[in-house]
Amino acid sequence: MLITIVSFLVVIAVIILAHELGHFITAKASRVKVEEFGLGYPPRLFGIKRGETLYSLNAIPIGGFTKMAGEEDPKIKRSLASKGRGIRLLVLSAGSLMNALLPLLLFSIAFMVPHNVVVGQVLVEEVAPNSPAAMVGIEPGDTLVSLNEKPVQNISNLQRYTYLNLGREVSLLIQHSDATTEEVQIIPRWKPPEGQGAMGVLVSMTNQTTIRQHEPFWRAIPQGIGECIETFVLFKNAILSLIIGATSMEIAGPVGIAQMTGEVAKAGISPLLEFAAFLS
Repeated sequence: MLITIVSFLVVIAVIILAHELGHFITAKASRVKVEEFGLGYPPRLFGIKRGETLYSLNAIPIGGFTKMAGEEDPKIKRSLASKGRGIRLLVLSAGSLMNALLPLLLFSIAFMVPHNVVVGQVLVEEVAPNSPAAMVGIEPGDTLVSLNEKPVQNISNLQRYTYLNLGREVSLLIQHSDATTEEVQIIPRWKPPEGQGAMGVLVSMTNQTTIRQHEPFWRAIPQGIGECIETFVLFKNAILSLIIGATSMEIAGPVGIAQMTGEVAKAGISPLLEFAAFLS
């Protein structure tokens, strides 16, 4: 329970802090007077004044604020309302922009932090009749080696690459039980029959091993960018799946998100960073 509460508050604080820093930095850069920069909502626990700004920590942790002078009164000196339309738009939208950029940072750090990855061979156990897999000749006992030249090292890889390419033809390299390899073209379905999945295969992992991975920053940053792009694609595909009725909507409130955060935190810092990036 303690891990769940602490990890949830830390994740929320990072996301809120990034958002409010966007407003704060652009306001300061535009010479708008910032009266208070607060993490959490009042009542105030304590505050420190530096220059013209009060930096406060408040009792209600779900939120934050950047209080600027004269947000609606242009007569106040150095007020937000006294600035031009472009400056006001920049300051007000900077929080959302920071939340869009935060995942890039978090994903990159997640790749740099040493973390455990379970790898092995993804083996086909069953093939659904008349499914895309059946139509291209995939059979039980085949091993899925790569998808669009990306190695399939675990079931998570297969699921991710599949859902990134719903409705599009992909190249799937398979190894048959007699050790021969074959590359087939397959189109994962948007709306498969219940229990079949996009390709129509039931898989398991064999020869599992756990390896320790981390990347230097010059590789982690490009991978972080790629992860951000793929996350947006997954969001888009999830929304389209809801529209066409392929999946049902499951809504999690703050308690549900906190529980998920606690479960992810138990897996390590790297997965927690990825989860925070996803929430952002």
